[in-house]
Amino acid sequence: MSRIGNNPIAIPEGTTVEVRDNIITVKGKLGELSQEFSSVKIKVEDGQVWITRPSDSKDDRTKHGLYRSLVFNMVKGVSKGWTKELELVGVGYRASNQGQKLDLALGFSHNIIIDLAPEVKVETTSEKGKNPTIKLTSHDKQLIGQVAAKIRSFRKPEPYKGKGIKFVGEQLRRKAGKSA
Repeated sequence: MSRIGNNPIAIPEGTTVEVRDNIITVKGKLGELSQEFSSVKIKVEDGQVWITRPSDSKDDRTKHGLYRSLVFNMVKGVSKGWTKELELVGVGYRASNQGQKLDLALGFSHNIIIDLAPEVKVETTSEKGKNPTIKLTSHDKQLIGQVAAKIRSFRKPEPYKGKGIKFVGEQLRRKAGKSA
């Protein structure tokens, strides 16, 4: 039995949830998101969203928890927003942005310039004595995760010195070097 799927989702003030023709649309102060769904029933009543499944088949049980999580992420995204922070660890690694263009210097012969989606806001900070950081904010959790993963893929952290792009607070698995 799905424990996650049975929990109702509270709708915060200023957020509206609409269900029409197997598409759920969530509108809030930060934006609007919609998601297509199947094999579950979604009801909005008394300021809460309830998700129920028609049967106990394996497919219905898996989608029950999945769609509950997706709707929860949509509601939280349009009301509070999502944030991901990346840290550049390495000598000479730099990040700067002009509007929606992110410029990364990661030790390659040329800088990497990325055009970000308009839904993702980017902010870079570089303080002396600290590693440069990239802060991404958006109302769409899936999009911000995809953008952060793309940025991280340019220079993944290596296990010996820890150089590369990592999430803030991420624990890296370090290896010992050669023993002399």
